[in-house]
Amino acid sequence: MIDIDRLELICREAARMALFLWPGQGHKLSSWDKLPGNPVSEADLAVDAFLKRELGKLLPSAGWLSEESVDSDQRLDRDLIWLVDPIDGTRDFIRGRTGWAVSVALISGGRPLIGMLVAPARDEVWTATAGNGAFRNGERLVASRRTRFAGARVPADSLEQEDRDLTMVDKPNSIALRIAMVGANEADLVATLRWGYEWDIAAATLIAREAGAQVSDAFGKPLVFNKRDPRAFGLLVSAPTIHRDAVARLADRAKAIAAPD
Repeated sequence: MIDIDRLELICREAARMALFLWPGQGHKLSSWDKLPGNPVSEADLAVDAFLKRELGKLLPSAGWLSEESVDSDQRLDRDLIWLVDPIDGTRDFIRGRTGWAVSVALISGGRPLIGMLVAPARDEVWTATAGNGAFRNGERLVASRRTRFAGARVPADSLEQEDRDLTMVDKPNSIALRIAMVGANEADLVATLRWGYEWDIAAATLIAREAGAQVSDAFGKPLVFNKRDPRAFGLLVSAPTIHRDAVARLADRAKAIAAPD
């Protein structure tokens, strides 16, 4: 099977590459918009190329799906694929803030088998393997066990009127880091109501789940990876006991937003 130690070294090296180019270290970064409101930088492309090369050497039989690479239908014929976001949280990266991470997951049969997040500006390495728990910097994670929905901690800058019974906590730009916060018992709930891509969430959802959180799409259905259309509508990661309440809270909004797509 795969050499986990070698995988971690590859992910750490990718993160060091990104850190060297990070404006928070004083680098004058070249960045632009792929589409309006969708930024990318020279660091995203450099890390993507490095990971594609090194992960390909590590597991030549695996397919590839990354935010910064052209997609190919060939991955659909592979049981194993790498799902990569070279820099999740590009906005924070470009602004010199710390809320970004290199995200790498190995998918087997539509489910995450291994997940790693490396956030070098925070000195954090998050890891999980299916059935073997989740860790941050070597310390085992135990997810939130909150039992009451009201007052649940949510990484957010603001809350809708109907959600103001919740409690805001610090929100990194990286959705992967926000998901991992539930696994680390630093948040009780992370929810999105938009079409998002598999590479944003694959590694982090395994970390949260292995720590004991409950994970689904916005409708409470299981997430499946390596689909032809690599998107899911919404995400819900929470303490297990409040998951049903979260699905109910979001149900009408989720239906209204998802329907036109």
